[in-house]
Amino acid sequence: MRTFNVTGMTCGHCSRAVTQAIQARDPSAQVTVDLASGRVTVEGELPDEQVREAIREEGYQVQ
Repeated sequence: MRTFNVTGMTCGHCSRAVTQAIQARDPSAQVTVDLASGRVTVEGELPDEQVREAIREEGYQVQ
């Protein structure tokens, strides 16, 4: 399980967009978005950089 700090997420749409972007690359990934803390937790096979790319493509900044 890996956690990423993501800025710019403010609502349910943001949460769904990030989740769907990651699961489009790894359909079996378990994604948890915590809007209050700005954290996205991912459990799956996708390498970290591909997770970051998926989040960036949705318009969010990720560390």
